[in-house]
Amino acid sequence: MTEIGYALSSEEHKPNDLVRYARRAEEVGFTFALISDHYHPWVSEQGHSPFVWSVIGGISQVTEKLRLGTGVTCPTTRINPAIIAQAAATAASMMPGRFFLGVGTGENLNEHILGDRWPPHTIRLAMLEEAVELIRTLWQGGTTSWWGEFYTVEDARIFTLPSELPPIMVAASGPTTLEAAGNFGDGLIGLAPNKEDVERFEKAGGAGKPKYGQTAVCWAESEVEGENIAARVWPTSGLKGEMSQELRTVAHFEQAAKMLDKEDIVENMVCGPDAQKHVEQIQKMIDAGYDHVYIHQIGPDQEGFFRFYEKEVLPAFR
Repeated sequence: MTEIGYALSSEEHKPNDLVRYARRAEEVGFTFALISDHYHPWVSEQGHSPFVWSVIGGISQVTEKLRLGTGVTCPTTRINPAIIAQAAATAASMMPGRFFLGVGTGENLNEHILGDRWPPHTIRLAMLEEAVELIRTLWQGGTTSWWGEFYTVEDARIFTLPSELPPIMVAASGPTTLEAAGNFGDGLIGLAPNKEDVERFEKAGGAGKPKYGQTAVCWAESEVEGENIAARVWPTSGLKGEMSQELRTVAHFEQAAKMLDKEDIVENMVCGPDAQKHVEQIQKMIDAGYDHVYIHQIGPDQEGFFRFYEKEVLPAFR
């Protein structure tokens, strides 16, 4: 049976609000959540970007059953994978059996801030593979030294390890990344109802592994209101190709978004209060092969979304 989850949008909300929304998600019937890990929001209108590991600590204390993963962390540039290994081990210790680490190759928007070079995708993927291997090595306990192609660790030991190590899910979209994710990931994180993507992941070694798919909505009192909120708060959804990975600053994203019409922005979203459309949007992800679908509610009215989904949408998938 497909599980339905909730997207904790760090770009849009204050840290204490994210903690509160995680608790509400559990209360209304979402079984899992993913929380974004950014240094910047995409555009200034979103307004936030708290340090995700602090927020995860708060969530661990106000939820009991909700499973939580990062959606997603880039463990290659801005934060060294040895530090991510420690952070994720701590999170998993605070949420026994409820935490997973979601990783990806990242975006220039967040990873350039320390002056590091933003390499081509092929190198970023190689960095991610080595980072995941290093993280898993550190999770085995004992003292580790590592002299790899991209990372060096000397005499490092993680003393606080969970009794159950967290799985590592890999975000992927293009053919090369999907095949790599199937090979070294414990599961897939995707953003589009593309059946071919899921099949490629499975053929590369991902058969039987969990597949998490995100879909964006904007519940509001009317479809027009929802579209207007989505266009204002999340205009970058209309960007095509690799722009989201390559643009360097919030200002660049805002400049690119100005070239988009509202129709481009909301093309793949469901906006408004029609429950059947929300159900159909989730079903598209299920039909593509995702067994975990999580919902990103765009905009400030999370409580209205929670009430609507509790009564009108979640019962369709129980």
